Amino acid sequence: MTEPTDPAPDPAPESAPEPAGEPAPEPAPEPAGPGTVGWLPGGVEALFGAGATAEDAYGLLTVDVPAESWLSALRVARDALDCTFFDWLSAVDEPGTGFHVCAHVAALPAPGEPLRRLVVRTTVPHEAPSLPTATAIYDGASWHERETHEMFGVDFPDHPDLAPLLLPEGFEGHPLRKDFVLAARVAKTWPGAKEPGESGHGGPKRRTMLPPGVPDPNEWGPLKGQLPPAPSRPARGRAAAASGERPARRTRSAGDGSATQRPPRRARSATEGSASQRPDATAPAPEPAEPTKPTESAGEAAAPRSTDAPWHHDRPAFEEKPEGDSGKDTGNDSDRDTGQDTGDARGDEG
Repeated sequence: MTEPTDPAPDPAPESAPEPAGEPAPEPAPEPAGPGTVGWLPGGVEALFGAGATAEDAYGLLTVDVPAESWLSALRVARDALDCTFFDWLSAVDEPGTGFHVCAHVAALPAPGEPLRRLVVRTTVPHEAPSLPTATAIYDGASWHERETHEMFGVDFPDHPDLAPLLLPEGFEGHPLRKDFVLAARVAKTWPGAKEPGESGHGGPKRRTMLPPGVPDPNEWGPLKGQLPPAPSRPARGRAAAASGERPARRTRSAGDGSATQRPPRRARSATEGSASQRPDATAPAPEPAEPTKPTESAGEAAAPRSTDAPWHHDRPAFEEKPEGDSGKDTGNDSDRDTGQDTGDARGDEG
């Protein structure tokens, strides 16, 4: 007696052949390593050190590094990322945070490759804003560090020459700081449009909004304590209803109508002329001309004439006769007139 054997497994179904003419799908790109942002070849901290963060937005890669890693981050951008083009260096005053010092560099692309841009940014405190100079890495940073030192007061030790660049000699302060006092706006008001209440029309004056850096003239400057307090604004809305103050409304009768209802314009004919053409009371009135009798041919009535435009009629300036009738009519008229005159003469002689 034979033992039952297991049935042979079914062969695996063969995969359907790929249709000819269609390329094989490309493999999915391998995921980037941990901490990789944008077009960086590796992690942010692996490239720029501990404490570095990166953000890629609108085609611009921004890397924030501590102030101690400022020079090393610029050196990595130039050597490891091939960002050899230096564009600009400047700062931004952030109240309560410090000065954000930024350097914008770029990697010049090869033919057919996109441009890669990078902003290296760090933060220095308001109390002691200082960063080592980057002129040893990028020669073009010299001019920009001079401007940043002059406008924001950020110091760059070991800079070859931090002489003033834009401001006159002896200028005090740093104009691009948020706490810089615009003294010129205290001595002379802003030469722009006047606010309500300042034009002399008697309207209520609203509270003047001072931009950052402009102090109150009654608290700082040559007129300190000499100006009257600004008038308070009238209450509006619920506050006015609670206080019982309500502006008086102009009363209009039903016959006057609303302010938008204007009286109808007077209709004038062409003979009366426009409203600006009025008769002069001092000038004598013109004498009426004597009516002239129009010359009319026999059996033809005169064409009507318009009172305001007497030249508008369809009568010709003179009557024309056909060329064929001119000789005949002339002969008949002359013979008839000659015979009549001869008969009259004979009657007189007899």
